Amino acid sequence: MQNTAAAVTMVRDDPFFLRIWLDYYGNLFGRENCYIINHGRGEEVASMAAGCNVIGIPGDHHKNFEVKRWRLLNNLTMGLRSYYSHVIVGDVDEFVVVDPASGIDLLKRLSKAPTERVLTPLGLEVIHRLELEPEPIVDKVLGPRRHVRVVPRYSKPCVVSAITRISRGGHFSRYDKLHTPDDLYMLHLKYCDFANYVDTLNARNQMTKETGVGFKQTSIGRHWFAEGRGEDRAVFQAFDTLRLVDGFDMSPYRNEMHRTFQPRGDTGFWEFSNPTYKEQFELPERFFGIL
Repeated sequence: MQNTAAAVTMVRDDPFFLRIWLDYYGNLFGRENCYIINHGRGEEVASMAAGCNVIGIPGDHHKNFEVKRWRLLNNLTMGLRSYYSHVIVGDVDEFVVVDPASGIDLLKRLSKAPTERVLTPLGLEVIHRLELEPEPIVDKVLGPRRHVRVVPRYSKPCVVSAITRISRGGHFSRYDKLHTPDDLYMLHLKYCDFANYVDTLNARNQMTKETGVGFKQTSIGRHWFAEGRGEDRAVFQAFDTLRLVDGFDMSPYRNEMHRTFQPRGDTGFWEFSNPTYKEQFELPERFFGIL
Protein backbone atom coordinates (compact mmCIF):
# COMPACT_ATOMS: atom_id res chain seq x y z
CA MET A 1 0.00 0.00 0.00
CA GLN A 2 1.55 3.29 -1.11
CA ASN A 3 1.78 6.44 1.02
CA THR A 4 3.41 8.65 -1.60
CA ALA A 5 0.31 10.51 -2.79
CA ALA A 6 -3.35 11.08 -2.05
CA ALA A 7 -5.97 13.02 -4.00
CA VAL A 8 -8.72 15.12 -2.39
CA THR A 9 -11.80 16.72 -3.95
CA MET A 10 -15.35 17.79 -3.16
CA VAL A 11 -18.30 17.03 -5.40
CA ARG A 12 -22.02 17.49 -5.55
CA ASP A 13 -24.01 15.53 -8.15
CA ASP A 14 -21.40 15.80 -10.93
CA PRO A 15 -21.08 12.30 -12.42
CA PHE A 16 -19.46 13.44 -15.68
CA PHE A 17 -16.30 14.76 -14.03
CA LEU A 18 -16.38 12.37 -11.08
CA ARG A 19 -16.09 9.40 -13.44
CA ILE A 20 -12.99 10.91 -15.04
CA TRP A 21 -11.55 11.81 -11.62
CA LEU A 22 -12.07 8.29 -10.30
CA ASP A 23 -10.64 6.65 -13.41
CA TYR A 24 -7.55 8.84 -13.26
CA TYR A 25 -6.63 9.19 -9.60
CA GLY A 26 -8.19 5.89 -8.57
CA ASN A 27 -6.08 3.96 -11.06
CA LEU A 28 -2.90 5.92 -10.33
CA PHE A 29 -3.01 6.10 -6.55
CA GLY A 30 -5.49 3.38 -5.62
CA ARG A 31 -9.01 4.20 -4.53
CA GLU A 32 -8.03 3.73 -0.91
CA ASN A 33 -5.88 6.87 -1.31
CA CYS A 34 -8.67 9.00 -2.81
CA TYR A 35 -10.71 11.27 -0.52
CA ILE A 36 -14.05 12.59 -1.74
CA ILE A 37 -16.24 15.00 0.20
CA ASN A 38 -19.78 14.14 -0.87
CA HIS A 39 -21.65 17.44 -0.54
CA GLY A 40 -25.28 16.52 0.03
CA ARG A 41 -24.54 12.81 0.57
CA GLY A 42 -25.60 12.00 -2.99
CA GLU A 43 -26.30 8.31 -3.51
CA GLU A 44 -24.83 8.33 -7.02
CA VAL A 45 -21.59 9.86 -5.78
CA ALA A 46 -21.33 7.31 -2.98
CA SER A 47 -21.98 4.44 -5.39
CA MET A 48 -19.51 5.63 -8.03
CA ALA A 49 -16.82 6.26 -5.39
CA ALA A 50 -17.05 2.82 -3.78
CA GLY A 51 -13.64 1.88 -2.41
CA CYS A 52 -12.63 5.51 -1.87
CA ASN A 53 -12.78 7.42 1.39
CA VAL A 54 -16.14 9.18 1.07
CA ILE A 55 -17.03 11.87 3.60
CA GLY A 56 -20.68 12.84 3.50
CA ILE A 57 -21.67 16.35 4.58
CA PRO A 58 -25.05 18.16 4.64
CA GLY A 59 -26.13 19.63 1.35
CA ASP A 60 -28.22 22.58 2.52
CA HIS A 61 -27.75 25.67 0.38
CA HIS A 62 -26.18 28.45 2.42
CA LYS A 63 -24.20 31.67 2.23
CA ASN A 64 -20.41 31.69 1.87
CA PHE A 65 -20.31 28.04 0.88
CA GLU A 66 -17.09 28.51 -1.15
CA VAL A 67 -15.32 29.88 1.92
CA LYS A 68 -16.60 26.98 4.02
CA ARG A 69 -15.71 24.48 1.29
CA TRP A 70 -12.07 25.54 1.22
CA ARG A 71 -11.85 25.67 4.98
CA LEU A 72 -12.78 21.99 4.99
CA LEU A 73 -10.46 21.13 2.08
CA ASN A 74 -7.55 22.96 3.75
CA ASN A 75 -8.00 21.20 7.06
CA LEU A 76 -8.34 17.78 5.44
CA THR A 77 -5.27 18.37 3.27
CA MET A 78 -3.16 19.47 6.22
CA GLY A 79 -4.23 16.42 8.18
CA LEU A 80 -3.47 14.01 5.34
CA ARG A 81 -0.01 15.42 4.69
CA SER A 82 1.01 13.85 7.99
CA TYR A 83 0.38 10.44 6.39
CA TYR A 84 1.33 11.02 2.74
CA SER A 85 4.39 12.58 1.13
CA HIS A 86 2.17 14.63 -1.21
CA VAL A 87 -1.52 15.54 -1.25
CA ILE A 88 -3.22 16.81 -4.41
CA VAL A 89 -6.26 18.95 -3.69
CA GLY A 90 -8.61 20.61 -6.13
CA ASP A 91 -11.95 20.67 -7.89
CA VAL A 92 -13.36 17.54 -9.50
CA ASP A 93 -12.69 18.95 -13.01
CA GLU A 94 -8.98 19.57 -12.33
CA PHE A 95 -6.22 17.04 -12.97
CA VAL A 96 -2.48 17.09 -12.33
CA VAL A 97 -0.70 15.22 -15.12
CA VAL A 98 2.92 14.49 -15.87
CA ASP A 99 4.22 14.89 -19.40
CA PRO A 100 4.45 11.37 -20.89
CA ALA A 101 7.80 12.39 -22.37
CA SER A 102 9.22 11.91 -18.87
CA GLY A 103 8.64 8.17 -19.20
CA ILE A 104 7.00 7.78 -15.78
CA ASP A 105 3.51 8.20 -14.39
CA LEU A 106 2.41 10.74 -11.80
CA LEU A 107 2.84 8.45 -8.79
CA LYS A 108 6.43 7.60 -9.71
CA ARG A 109 7.10 11.25 -10.48
CA LEU A 110 5.92 12.31 -7.03
CA SER A 111 7.92 9.55 -5.38
CA LYS A 112 11.03 11.32 -6.70
CA ALA A 113 9.88 14.84 -5.79
CA PRO A 114 11.27 16.66 -2.72
CA THR A 115 8.84 17.14 0.15
CA GLU A 116 8.11 20.18 2.36
CA ARG A 117 7.08 22.04 -0.77
CA VAL A 118 4.03 23.25 -2.65
CA LEU A 119 4.14 22.48 -6.38
CA THR A 120 2.30 24.67 -8.88
CA PRO A 121 1.74 22.88 -12.21
CA LEU A 122 1.15 25.09 -15.25
CA GLY A 123 -2.59 25.48 -15.88
CA LEU A 124 -3.87 24.32 -19.26
CA GLU A 125 -7.57 24.61 -20.03
CA VAL A 126 -8.86 21.91 -22.37
CA ILE A 127 -11.22 23.56 -24.87
CA HIS A 128 -13.86 21.96 -27.09
CA ARG A 129 -13.49 23.15 -30.67
CA LEU A 130 -17.04 22.51 -31.82
CA GLU A 131 -16.41 22.32 -35.57
CA LEU A 132 -13.15 20.37 -35.36
CA GLU A 133 -14.13 17.97 -32.58
CA PRO A 134 -17.77 16.95 -33.10
CA GLU A 135 -17.55 13.57 -31.38
CA PRO A 136 -18.91 13.25 -27.82
CA ILE A 137 -16.74 12.20 -24.90
CA VAL A 138 -17.57 8.59 -24.19
CA ASP A 139 -14.43 7.26 -22.51
CA LYS A 140 -11.23 9.30 -22.68
CA VAL A 141 -11.13 13.08 -22.90
CA LEU A 142 -7.70 13.68 -24.45
CA GLY A 143 -7.69 12.57 -28.05
CA PRO A 144 -11.29 13.50 -28.79
CA ARG A 145 -10.31 16.86 -27.25
CA ARG A 146 -6.81 17.99 -28.18
CA HIS A 147 -6.74 21.80 -27.94
CA VAL A 148 -5.65 23.75 -24.86
CA ARG A 149 -5.04 27.33 -23.83
CA VAL A 150 -2.74 28.56 -21.05
CA VAL A 151 -4.73 30.04 -18.15
CA PRO A 152 -2.54 31.26 -15.26
CA ARG A 153 -5.59 31.29 -12.98
CA TYR A 154 -5.53 27.50 -13.12
CA SER A 155 -1.84 27.25 -12.34
CA LYS A 156 -2.78 26.33 -8.81
CA PRO A 157 -0.60 25.50 -5.77
CA CYS A 158 -2.27 22.12 -5.54
CA VAL A 159 0.44 19.51 -4.84
CA VAL A 160 1.08 19.96 -1.14
CA SER A 161 3.72 18.53 1.16
CA ALA A 162 4.40 21.62 3.30
CA ILE A 163 2.38 23.27 6.02
CA THR A 164 0.39 26.01 4.31
CA ARG A 165 -3.04 27.40 3.68
CA ILE A 166 -4.72 27.60 0.28
CA SER A 167 -7.15 30.39 -0.60
CA ARG A 168 -10.77 29.82 -1.56
CA GLY A 169 -10.88 28.62 -5.14
CA GLY A 170 -7.44 27.09 -4.68
CA HIS A 171 -5.70 29.90 -6.60
CA PHE A 172 -3.17 31.10 -4.00
CA SER A 173 -1.27 29.71 -1.03
CA ARG A 174 0.72 31.02 1.90
CA TYR A 175 3.84 29.26 0.69
CA ASP A 176 6.39 31.91 -0.27
CA LYS A 177 8.32 29.98 -2.93
CA LEU A 178 7.23 29.03 -6.43
CA HIS A 179 7.97 25.53 -7.73
CA THR A 180 6.74 24.93 -11.29
CA PRO A 181 8.19 21.62 -12.52
CA ASP A 182 8.64 21.57 -16.30
CA ASP A 183 6.90 18.22 -16.66
CA LEU A 184 3.79 18.90 -14.56
CA TYR A 185 0.52 20.39 -15.79
CA MET A 186 -2.88 21.13 -14.32
CA LEU A 187 -5.57 20.29 -16.86
CA HIS A 188 -8.86 22.10 -16.29
CA LEU A 189 -11.79 20.41 -18.03
CA LYS A 190 -14.63 22.89 -17.53
CA TYR A 191 -14.78 23.63 -21.28
CA CYS A 192 -13.90 20.16 -22.57
CA ASP A 193 -17.45 19.30 -23.67
CA PHE A 194 -20.17 21.72 -24.75
CA ALA A 195 -23.14 19.51 -23.80
CA ASN A 196 -21.81 18.89 -20.30
CA TYR A 197 -21.00 22.59 -19.88
CA VAL A 198 -24.63 23.49 -20.51
CA ASP A 199 -25.93 20.80 -18.14
CA THR A 200 -23.48 21.79 -15.40
CA LEU A 201 -24.33 25.49 -15.52
CA ASN A 202 -28.04 24.73 -15.53
CA ALA A 203 -27.57 22.81 -12.28
CA ARG A 204 -25.35 25.49 -10.73
CA ASN A 205 -27.71 28.32 -11.67
CA GLN A 206 -30.55 26.42 -10.02
CA MET A 207 -28.45 25.87 -6.90
CA THR A 208 -27.55 29.54 -6.48
CA LYS A 209 -31.16 30.51 -7.12
CA GLU A 210 -32.19 28.31 -4.20
CA THR A 211 -29.69 30.01 -1.86
CA GLY A 212 -31.53 33.29 -2.34
CA VAL A 213 -28.31 35.35 -2.13
CA GLY A 214 -26.03 37.12 -4.58
CA PHE A 215 -22.47 36.76 -5.81
CA LYS A 216 -20.78 38.57 -2.92
CA GLN A 217 -22.51 36.47 -0.28
CA THR A 218 -21.48 33.13 -1.83
CA SER A 219 -17.86 33.98 -2.78
CA ILE A 220 -17.99 31.91 -5.97
CA GLY A 221 -17.68 32.62 -9.70
CA ARG A 222 -20.29 34.80 -11.39
CA HIS A 223 -21.03 32.04 -13.92
CA TRP A 224 -22.85 30.20 -11.12
CA PHE A 225 -25.55 32.88 -11.44
CA ALA A 226 -27.88 32.95 -14.45
CA GLU A 227 -27.42 36.69 -14.92
CA GLY A 228 -23.63 36.32 -15.23
CA ARG A 229 -23.62 33.29 -17.48
CA GLY A 230 -23.70 34.72 -21.00
CA GLU A 231 -24.60 32.81 -24.17
CA ASP A 232 -23.21 29.29 -24.00
CA ARG A 233 -22.47 28.61 -27.66
CA ALA A 234 -20.78 32.01 -28.07
CA VAL A 235 -18.39 31.09 -25.26
CA PHE A 236 -17.20 28.06 -27.23
CA GLN A 237 -17.21 29.76 -30.63
CA ALA A 238 -14.79 32.33 -29.19
CA PHE A 239 -12.18 29.58 -28.94
CA ASP A 240 -11.95 29.63 -32.75
CA THR A 241 -10.46 33.14 -32.58
CA LEU A 242 -7.45 32.08 -30.49
CA ARG A 243 -4.22 31.96 -32.51
CA LEU A 244 -2.93 28.41 -32.94
CA VAL A 245 0.75 28.27 -31.93
CA ASP A 246 3.11 25.75 -33.49
CA GLY A 247 4.83 23.41 -31.08
CA PHE A 248 4.35 22.98 -27.35
CA ASP A 249 6.89 25.23 -25.62
CA MET A 250 5.50 26.27 -22.25
CA SER A 251 8.69 27.80 -20.84
CA PRO A 252 7.69 31.45 -21.54
CA TYR A 253 4.54 31.04 -19.46
CA ARG A 254 6.37 29.50 -16.51
CA ASN A 255 9.02 32.23 -16.77
CA GLU A 256 6.29 34.86 -16.53
CA MET A 257 4.89 33.21 -13.41
CA HIS A 258 8.31 33.40 -11.74
CA ARG A 259 8.99 36.95 -12.95
CA THR A 260 5.78 38.28 -11.39
CA PHE A 261 5.66 36.15 -8.21
CA GLN A 262 4.98 38.39 -5.22
CA PRO A 263 2.93 38.77 -2.03
CA ARG A 264 -0.79 39.24 -2.59
CA GLY A 265 -1.09 42.48 -0.68
CA ASP A 266 -1.09 41.94 3.07
CA THR A 267 -3.19 38.75 2.93
CA GLY A 268 -0.29 36.39 3.56
CA PHE A 269 -0.93 34.70 0.21
CA TRP A 270 1.43 34.75 -2.80
CA GLU A 271 0.45 35.31 -6.42
CA PHE A 272 1.73 35.84 -9.96
CA SER A 273 0.21 37.79 -12.85
CA ASN A 274 -2.94 36.52 -14.53
CA PRO A 275 -2.87 37.76 -18.15
CA THR A 276 -5.43 36.60 -20.68
CA TYR A 277 -3.49 34.84 -23.42
CA LYS A 278 -4.89 34.89 -26.94
CA GLU A 279 -3.23 31.66 -28.08
CA GLN A 280 -4.13 28.00 -28.18
CA PHE A 281 -2.04 24.87 -28.63
CA GLU A 282 -2.66 21.40 -29.93
CA LEU A 283 -1.62 18.78 -27.41
CA PRO A 284 1.07 16.40 -28.64
CA GLU A 285 -0.27 12.90 -29.25
CA ARG A 286 1.73 11.56 -26.34
CA PHE A 287 -0.91 13.10 -24.02
CA PHE A 288 -3.82 11.30 -25.66
CA GLY A 289 -5.55 8.81 -23.41
CA ILE A 290 -4.08 10.07 -20.12
CA LEU A 291 -7.56 11.32 -19.16
